[in-house]
Amino acid sequence: MGWEERTATEWHPIRQFLNYPGYDFGLVILHQPITDEVLLRDLWGIAETRVAADGAANQIYDLAQRNSDYISLDTIIGDLDSLSDEARTFFSGSPAKCSIIRDSDQYSTDFTKAVRLIRKTFPGRDIVCMGGLGGRVDQGLSQLHHLYLFQTSPTYADGRMFFLSGESLSFLLKAGKHRIHVREPNAKVGTFARISGDPFAKHVGILPVKEPSVITTKGLEWDVKDWPTEFGGQMSTSNHVLPETTVVEVETTKDVIFTIALKRPAGEY
Repeated sequence: MGWEERTATEWHPIRQFLNYPGYDFGLVILHQPITDEVLLRDLWGIAETRVAADGAANQIYDLAQRNSDYISLDTIIGDLDSLSDEARTFFSGSPAKCSIIRDSDQYSTDFTKAVRLIRKTFPGRDIVCMGGLGGRVDQGLSQLHHLYLFQTSPTYADGRMFFLSGESLSFLLKAGKHRIHVREPNAKVGTFARISGDPFAKHVGILPVKEPSVITTKGLEWDVKDWPTEFGGQMSTSNHVLPETTVVEVETTKDVIFTIALKRPAGEY
């Protein structure tokens, strides 16, 4: 595979989370514990729309008791079997202006319903999912499955998707060449508390979840070239971004998950 033979897909996740022009996104809150409320608060204030997948609204309700900013939840969607009576009452009344949508389709997850809603309302918009890849193993695998399911276009025509937790950022690299900007030295941080121009820790993984792939990388401590990777074989996990690297380059023959750790908040060890 030749680096110069193809146009690379550029990724600027730091700009995405610092509200740069042209990086608008919809925010989906999943029904899992919110482990980094400061990170959520940064994203909450800049998201174009905020959608809770069913019982995730219970967590937003709890946060709203301490911080009135969370009253601005826009939509709760799902079969609503996990939505508490307290959260339903709170978000149904004033001053909340939240739409509560019961979708009883048993062949779709609440996550799917939330994504479909954003894509219908904001076509082509990127989506950030908060609370992903934690908790039960089957739920985590389901979320990775949805990254593939929701991004079938080789050019991300329907928008890009990001899974964000207090520990890591994960997204899907389609077959081809990618340049992931992991540091933005001149980023305009403003009042953001959790996101900076250098928010990522060193650990990186490239996971061929759907099928075997062949990858080439640049900018990592253990770079590879034309390297076969698959579950049950060899995989690039616990790799490291080099201290001098600002852009990680990945070329892959098949779709793979790229995941990178976030630095811990100040004061955590």
